Formats: sequence, structure tokens, C-alpha cells
Amino acid sequence: MFFRMIKGALFRQKSKMIMIAVTIALGASLATAMLNIMLDVGDKVNQELKAYGANITVVPKENSVLTDLYALDGQEETAAAHLKEDDIGKIKTIFWGFNILDFTPFVNTTVVLDDETEVKLTGTWFNHHLALNTGEELDAGIHSLRSWWDVKNGQWLDEQKEGTANGGAMVGTVLAERLGISSGDSLHVKTSDGEKTLSVVGVFDSGGDEDEQIFTTLATAQELSGTKGLIDSIEVSALTTPDNELAKKAATKGPGSLSPADYETWYCTAYVSSICYQIQEAIPDSVASPVRQVAESEGNILDKTQLLMILITILSLFGSALGISNLVTASVMERSNEIGLLKAIGARDYRISGIVLTEIIITAVVGGVAGYFMGYGFAQIIGQTVFNSSIEMKPMVIPIVAVLIVIVTLAGSIPAIRMLLRLRPAEVLHGR
Repeated sequence: MFFRMIKGALFRQKSKMIMIAVTIALGASLATAMLNIMLDVGDKVNQELKAYGANITVVPKENSVLTDLYALDGQEETAAAHLKEDDIGKIKTIFWGFNILDFTPFVNTTVVLDDETEVKLTGTWFNHHLALNTGEELDAGIHSLRSWWDVKNGQWLDEQKEGTANGGAMVGTVLAERLGISSGDSLHVKTSDGEKTLSVVGVFDSGGDEDEQIFTTLATAQELSGTKGLIDSIEVSALTTPDNELAKKAATKGPGSLSPADYETWYCTAYVSSICYQIQEAIPDSVASPVRQVAESEGNILDKTQLLMILITILSLFGSALGISNLVTASVMERSNEIGLLKAIGARDYRISGIVLTEIIITAVVGGVAGYFMGYGFAQIIGQTVFNSSIEMKPMVIPIVAVLIVIVTLAGSIPAIRMLLRLRPAEVLHGR
């Protein structure tokens, strides 16, 4: 009898039940999409932010000490200390090696042009092909680390192309305008260690101090500066986890201040401080430090993005609860005669409430299932539009969304149940 009554009610009021299911489906779809994006957005946001440069710098320990002592800004030459070029690949051998997206070394020197003008020359990798001892092969360099550079004239230097690997160069727009050179021209430079004619393959606009510099391959800069096999610094782009209290404690007081359990947690989490620590372990006599402006911005943007997702989820569920409340209340009002008759023949309030809630929950299940798959589609559309990649669907979202649907459905049904409980059979059956 119980199920016959529910079946009859569902079919008699199928239009309202469909509207309730649609309302729940919309709320569930937004909740599903936002929760999956929120749980998967960390790496996506970090990958987008990597387009704005490295978030870790590695320098010789001696240079780091002098920089701290004399408060140098990193643009001045602090000492003749260097790192070994052969150690660069060790960055990919750390525990969080897969989180290292890109890296490139730098050698800085001052060259003299034919008109006796002194210009800063920087040697680096552009798209250097690297074969690691682990068997992994990759291309690393400044091309991806400085993806915002706008090549006004010519093209990016391709060091894998014959003829540009040794002697090719890119010149900043400010320097190029001052010298009156463009792509295809030659530039003669000299130092105390030698001289060389560089072939300009491109003129770039960085929007910064680099516009007054010459960039060439690492080997060329090492030859001109007399530092073969040595480098001045390394810039690293890594996927990191926003800092929490544990990471801040390790960064300020040092890993030695952590308990063994906290140390293991910190070491095995992709905090920027733990990645820096592991790089220092891999590269002898080095100091790796985060670029705080970039690292903190990543954490702030990620936190605000996740907060936005949570607010959208809450608002969508709140809207669904209001919609359910209106629809269920209207349904109860239409069925007031039926409910009054049930009460008149002895049906208890809890039994009548159970019938109404069962109807709504059945409808909610149908709407929730449909909403989950709609949310999957919404998540993929957002992922492809915003991050140009798919969103991984997290299994833990299913029970979370199920609980939220139940809470929203019950919350939306409360006004209708209260109205049901206040109905008096005599008044209803007399048409009052």
C-alpha cells in the first residue's frame, strides 16, 4: 500500500516531480563540477602560473652568503663562485623530480662592443636537449621559462639547429634600437678571455632589464668569460603546494626544528621549501631559494580560486534548496485534501511525512544521478576552456555530492513538512 501511494503520487504530480528533479540536477551538476575542479585545480593553476617564470633560484653557497651579508639584489656580481654544469641534471633526480617542469642555467659576463660600449651578455639554454643518467630525455631552457617574451624581429634561438648552437644570439629591443641592428645582423663582442662574432637571430621585448642585454648559448658565454664547465646560477620552475604552518616553520627555523614525523611529512610534500632543500642535497655547495613573489602569489591565487569554487557550490545548493522548498510546498498545498483525508482516517503525521519525503528523495536520487553526469560534462568544458586540459574526476566527490543532495533536499522540504503537520482534517475537508 505504501509503495502504491508513492507510485500514484509520483505519476499524478509528474510535472512537479520533474521540476524538482531538474532543480536538484542543476544544483548537483554545479556542485560536482566545482568540487572536481577545486580538487584538481591546484596543479592546473600552478601550470598556468609557470608561464610567468621560475619560482626557485639556485646559486653557489658563497654567493648566497655574500648576498645576505651585504643585502645585494642579485643583479650585482658578488663573487667568483660557480656551480658545475655537470650537476644541473641532478635537479631531476630529487624526490619531487616529476614536479620540476623546467630549468635553465645562466652565465653572466660583460662584453665590449666595437664602439667600446660595455654590455651585459648572458649565456643560457634555449631549448637544450638533455639526456639524464636515469634514461629520461627532455628539452629545457629559457624558451619556456620566458614564454612571455615577444620576439619582435626574427625568431627564438634554436640551439639544436646547426649554425646557431655556437655563435647565435638574441638581443633586447632597447639595445637593438640603440645599436641599430636587427635579425640577420652580426655583432662583434670581446672580453679579456677572447672575442667572437655573434649572429643575431632575433630581437625580443621582455618588458624588463633584459631588453638591454644580449642572450646567447651557454657554451658561447662560457667561452667568452673563461668559465668552461661552470655556471653562475640556475632558475627552476616547479609545481608546488601552497605553504601551511608546517612549511613556514621549516622555512624559518630550518628542517632540524621539525620532529621526525613532521620532517617526513614536510619532505614528502611538494612545498617550495622542501623542493629547495632537496635541490641543495643534490647539487653540492649550492643554495636554492624560492622566488617569494612568485611562490606566495601562487598560493594566494590558488586559495582564492578554491574559495571562489566553494562559494559557487554553496550558492548553487542554496538556490536548489529554495527551489525545492517552493515546489514541495506547492505540491503539499495541491494535495491538502488527500492529506486531510489520510489524517481523518487515522494516519499519523510521521507516516504522512514519510510518504512525502520518500517521494522527494526518490526524485532527488534521479536528479542527483543526472546532475552528477551533467557536472562531469561542465567540469570538462571548464577545464578545456580555462586550462586547456581535462579535469580528473575524483571518486571522493560522489559521496560528498550525495550527502549534499540529501541535506539540500531535506532542508528544502522542511517548510512543506511544517505546513503538512499544521493541516487540520476538518478545515481541509470542509474546504477552508
